[in-house]
Amino acid sequence: MSSGNDCQPQTFTKPAFGEKEATELVDRVFGLKVSWIRPLPSYDDQNFHMRVSRNKGEAEGADEYVLKITNSEDSQEPDLIEAQTQAMMFLNAEGFPSATPYLTKDGNIMSLESGDTAPGNKKYMVRLLTYLPGTPVAKIAANTQVFYEIGKLAASLDKTLAEKFHHPSVKSLHRGQFIWNLANVPLLVQYIYALGENPYRELVEQVIEQFKGKVIPKLSSFRACINHGDLNDHNILVDSSSASLENPQYRVSGILDFSDMSYGYYVFEVAIAIMYMMIESPDPLSVGGHVLAGFESVLPLTGEERAALFLLVSGRFSQSLVLAAHTALRYPENAEYLMITAKTGWKHLMKMFEVGQEAVEKTWFETAAAYANRADA
Repeated sequence: MSSGNDCQPQTFTKPAFGEKEATELVDRVFGLKVSWIRPLPSYDDQNFHMRVSRNKGEAEGADEYVLKITNSEDSQEPDLIEAQTQAMMFLNAEGFPSATPYLTKDGNIMSLESGDTAPGNKKYMVRLLTYLPGTPVAKIAANTQVFYEIGKLAASLDKTLAEKFHHPSVKSLHRGQFIWNLANVPLLVQYIYALGENPYRELVEQVIEQFKGKVIPKLSSFRACINHGDLNDHNILVDSSSASLENPQYRVSGILDFSDMSYGYYVFEVAIAIMYMMIESPDPLSVGGHVLAGFESVLPLTGEERAALFLLVSGRFSQSLVLAAHTALRYPENAEYLMITAKTGWKHLMKMFEVGQEAVEKTWFETAAAYANRADA
């Protein structure tokens, strides 16, 4: 869901390749013949799901891939895309269900290609990634077991990256002004105009002010790590590991979209996961406790990290809602996808502030404590 490596989302250009161009590109760059192709929804990159046909004697590999064409702004940061891709490969080797790249004919994990349809003939970084099976969490009736598993995944992923991922490109993940990093909620003031004059604008201004006063001064006390940064309900795939239709048990089968990776803090990842799991839930205020319990089964939060959780979740709601409104003004043809979160997001953010931080935290922390008590019993 990234929009560039700085605080200027308006500078990127979303790729606009047709299916025929994408098919020819895969043949020319990767040496594979596409037998079936369809576009996938995306925020500011362009993605295609495709099947390839193989002749006898060809090198073995998967039959299904995702062609990922990165927006023009992020395409100017090859080290960043290298770091994201290396992290995916590393996590896959560590047992996480992340995609891996199919190498170009030259043996590289990515290639910078021209987009002839774009004004100024912009360049776009192209990768071919293995297609991951499963259903997005957004498409299932997620239960408390799913929320717990996603919390556990968020902690395990960040902990593994922090402790074991040492690729030279990792330094590019220090993205100081990256607009989607949770530390940069105050930068939203530049884009708040996109909300127009409505009650939501006042709420976001309130979140920004509280964030500046209560979260920013505490950042140095949080434990640092590398964040995936976008564990949302469309970027996590699951499949059912039980035959029970009444009470299905799910396991995570895919982790998508590493384009928001950056250095941050463990508490950022759990806040982001809580916010996105609230989106589709009929009981959104209770979700946080289940996600937090899963996260803390791997990595318990400190008192200061817990105290920031309410405003961090509110900050991520604000980022998602404000930047979607801003981007939809520029790309109205993609507004339906961009505004997915807004369908319920504003209602949930308003509800959080109506109920109040103390009551919401009480619900979250008591739910998490119940899991811990069961584990101790």
